[in-house]
Amino acid sequence: MGFLVTGATGTTGRGVVRELLADADHEVRAGTRSPDRYDGPDAATPVRFDFTDPTSYGAFADCDGVFLVRPPAMGRVERDLFPAIDAMERAGVQRVTVLSVLGADRVPILPHRRIERRVESSSLDYAFLRAAYFMQNLAAVHAADVRGGELVVPAGDGRVAMVDARDVAAVGARTLLDAGGRRTLDLTGPFALDFHEAARTFSQVLGFDVEYTNPSFPTFVGEMRARGVPTGLTLAMCGVYAPTRLGLTGRVGDGVEELLGRRPRSFERFVGDYRDVWT
Repeated sequence: MGFLVTGATGTTGRGVVRELLADADHEVRAGTRSPDRYDGPDAATPVRFDFTDPTSYGAFADCDGVFLVRPPAMGRVERDLFPAIDAMERAGVQRVTVLSVLGADRVPILPHRRIERRVESSSLDYAFLRAAYFMQNLAAVHAADVRGGELVVPAGDGRVAMVDARDVAAVGARTLLDAGGRRTLDLTGPFALDFHEAARTFSQVLGFDVEYTNPSFPTFVGEMRARGVPTGLTLAMCGVYAPTRLGLTGRVGDGVEELLGRRPRSFERFVGDYRDVWT
């Protein structure tokens, strides 16, 4: 079988490439705007792919399945991404796995839900991976804060069932390898926790004190401005944490266990596995 993984240099896409290569002898194409700079698993074939450039849609040829990741900075999906779904159908792609977000079904204006609806109307089999907040965000965007003993996110006292992106990648690969069907999976960690508890876990596992500062939105925006963080990124982070602050992200799903036959990774295990990021 042959697969194209879009966003192949990102956190989840890179993991899906690795999982597909580990399962069996498949042709795995790593889709990226700059294949000459691809630094993922060597057994994958880097190919140029850009949703906004139809000349790159030849990457769909002879593909059984596609892992679809919407680029974070993409504008209107109807203009910039829907043509790629049309091209998948013309190329004979059989199934597509869409990386979506938990709760997309309740917010129809989200670009993720609009992509889901377009895929639902297509001839493709599909899997929608409605993923919770990625634990890996704390090892990337917020790594420096944690190293300095602070967890600075405007999430209030809300709880979130964070998911390890490695589990999301493993589920993504499995949905591509399993032939046929249409399914929607809620992907979360094994339990929901608030960021006070997250800070305590950091402290216990890393061996130094980490405090959750629990800033209000205005305080958070002011602090990010003082650090020189672009306003667009700051507002995007506010958007990410607003549902948790409002108490909307505590639901625990069973998609990881359903597909992989095991419990999802815990936050404590994640912190231990990524210890070197913060120490």
